[in-house]
Amino acid sequence: MSLRYLALGDSYTIGEGVAAEGRWPHQLAAALRREGIDLEDPQTIAATGWTTDELDAAIDASAPRGPFDFTSLLVGVNNQYRGRGVDDYAAQFAALVGRAIAFAGDRPGRVLVLSIPDWGVTPFAAASGRDVAAIARELDAYNDAAGRICAARAVAFVDICATSRERGAEPGMLADDGLHPSATLYAEWTRLALPVARRLLQPPRTTP
Repeated sequence: MSLRYLALGDSYTIGEGVAAEGRWPHQLAAALRREGIDLEDPQTIAATGWTTDELDAAIDASAPRGPFDFTSLLVGVNNQYRGRGVDDYAAQFAALVGRAIAFAGDRPGRVLVLSIPDWGVTPFAAASGRDVAAIARELDAYNDAAGRICAARAVAFVDICATSRERGAEPGMLADDGLHPSATLYAEWTRLALPVARRLLQPPRTTP
């Protein structure tokens, strides 16, 4: 029987500007299938511009039917973009992690969280007049909080922020809007997430 997957997030999960198969959750599911783990393409609850509270409300409206075999979560960049404080983010993010665990059948070991990428390296940010150093500091604080929350709940946390900083300004790594990732950059995120997802989804070994 194939495994059910629920992907929760914002523009980085819905893949603004790329085809569905180019989104990182879809790339991850396809990569796992190639390795013999029969994970379905995700049921996705995500939209460009959503903050943590907007994602939470959208989950209520969508009412997805669990349990799922695997859930992923990536959200928070729009909180930072709108100038919201890290404490406000952390409280709402923690609640979303709790919901992700519940959708995974109350199994923290079936939840994968990705860090927020640094949009401050993009041409869009450069043209915006925003302080890109401040963006980096604020996103570091967000990601530090998210990492601590995940560690406390025994949820896997994958850092893709460093890759976004190293390669996120390259033309080939950007969608046409000069802000969102291309399928090529999402492939880099998938490469980082794949070994973690593989570990989470492999059946437990039995002793002879």
